[in-house]
Parts: sequence; C-alpha cells; structure tokens
Amino acid sequence: MHRGARFFLLAVLIASAFMPQPFEQRRGGSAASAVSSYPSNVEYDGRFTFVRLRWRNGGSSRGFWSTAWDHDYPRAEQNLSEIIRELTALDIRLDGSRILTLDDPDLAKFPVAFMWEPGFWELTDTEAAAFRAYLLKGGFAVFEDFDGRAQWDNFESQMHRVLPQARFVRLDPTNRIFDSFFAIQDIETIVHPMSGIRPSYFGLYEDNDPNKRLMVVANFDNDVPEYWEWSGRGLFPFANTNEAYKLGVNYMIYGLTH
Repeated sequence: MHRGARFFLLAVLIASAFMPQPFEQRRGGSAASAVSSYPSNVEYDGRFTFVRLRWRNGGSSRGFWSTAWDHDYPRAEQNLSEIIRELTALDIRLDGSRILTLDDPDLAKFPVAFMWEPGFWELTDTEAAAFRAYLLKGGFAVFEDFDGRAQWDNFESQMHRVLPQARFVRLDPTNRIFDSFFAIQDIETIVHPMSGIRPSYFGLYEDNDPNKRLMVVANFDNDVPEYWEWSGRGLFPFANTNEAYKLGVNYMIYGLTH
C-alpha cells in the first residue's frame, strides 16, 4: 500500500474511535468484567501479542506511583493493536495481551515489550539478569510515560544494572526507526499530551554500536500511549494522535524486523 494511502486509512481509523473498553469501566465498579473481555494472560499461539512489562517497586511510600506500570491499560494496547492489524500484514492478536514480569520465562517468546513509568521502576538482581538475557538474545523494549530529571536518573540507574556498559544515545529524526514503516517527518511534534513538553528519544544499541540493532528505545519527557488511549475522544489534537500512532507502529515493525 502506498504511504499516502496508509496515512489516509490511519486517519479514518483514528477518527472512528474504536474503543471496546471504556476507561470508566476499568476504573469503576465493573472493572472485573472489563478486564475479562480483554484478558492479559492469553496463551502463546505463535501470533504477535502486545506485551506490557509489570515492574515491582520497593518503596511503598510512593503510593499511587508504586503500581504505575498499568497506566493506560487496556485501551492503549487495544487501540494500537487495532491500527497495526488494519495497516500492516502483521497477524496481531486483538482478543487479549500479556502482562509479564521481567523474570518470567515466557517473556522470551515475545520479541517486543513495552514498559510504562520506568521513572519509578526498581529491579531485583534476578530481574536484571533475566532482562539482560532477553535483550541480548534479540528482544526489543520500549519505555514510555516518564519525564523530569529524577525519573530519568532512576530509569538510567536501573538500565545500568541490566547492561552495565551500555551508553544511551539521543536518537535524531534521521534514525531508521522513525522510518521503519511510516516516515515521521518531525518526531518532536509528538509533544507530551498533558504538559506540552517537547520530547527526547534515546536508545541503547547492541555493543554500543549505532550501526547495529537498537535494543531499547526510551520516549523521555513524553506520554505517547496517552494519545492511543484517548484517541477519538477529542481530548488531544488529531494531528498529534496520528503521529503517535505512526510512532507506535514503527516501533512494532522495527522490533520484529531487526
């Protein structure tokens, strides 16, 4: 399909606001039925499945943020998966997803995984070793929804426990990940939906070599999945939502092809 046609179809899909799981249901009294209609423990059957990483936090004083890994669940992954199914040849599951801890052996079955709010994430030694093995064997991880110096410092500290020699590299607009399916002209236009902060994108390369595979991408000072979760509700500019979806599709395609 020509890229212009893909863009038009993407616009139509977003405008249609296909959201099978209202946020109010997930947070309200019928949360159990809402989650049961989109289970997070579907059995592996070879099809591509959206994976969200569940992290632990040892600081109970952080309250709400101690379990922030579930932000935007499940509509963010539902809506992005619908877009991917419609616009690509990828056989992605729409009947559910997986939520896995970093030391779950099943993680090795899934090539791409997303983590929310890594600014509050704390690793165990077992998780660090398991996540290292996942990335070095070909896994690709995307980190979303964090901002500010303190959150970056925590994230970087945890990642250095996973890959002690790794060095983060700022990804500029010419990086091939921003052209892996859609050609995103200006990645900085996908501003933080709440604060309007212009984002930064960082990556970790295999052997710290930019000519090799990206193992990790971090969307810093941003909350891209917020656009996915609330698309079609009129909360955020349509153009920004469109670009946020294109970015999500690119990440999935890159992770599956590199």
